Amino acid sequence: MNWPTLVLVALIALLQYPLWLGKGGWLHVWDYDHQLQAQREANQKLEQRNAGLDAEVRDLKSGYEAIEERARYELGMIKEGEIFVQVPQKMLQVPPAATSPAPSPPVKPAAKR
Repeated sequence: MNWPTLVLVALIALLQYPLWLGKGGWLHVWDYDHQLQAQREANQKLEQRNAGLDAEVRDLKSGYEAIEERARYELGMIKEGEIFVQVPQKMLQVPPAATSPAPSPPVKPAAKR
């Protein structure tokens, strides 16, 4: 290779360095783009949570149904004159045959010699 070719290759390499590895290069832009996408996803989740909390606050402020529901389910409260009936769930029972060991075969007496 002659020297003008080497100079041009070196010049092109020097011009490409800031594009790829410099302060505003493609690698930094790519990294910032990924950080931006992750932050947008986190913000979207937080906005959904905030919307749910806002709806709950409006519901609690507007009427007594939501307050009554919370009092019943979270605090176990009942109205005056109501009777509270609790039905226990049936527990799954294992049959006794499955828990006892399998019967052993009868032992034959040893023959006398």
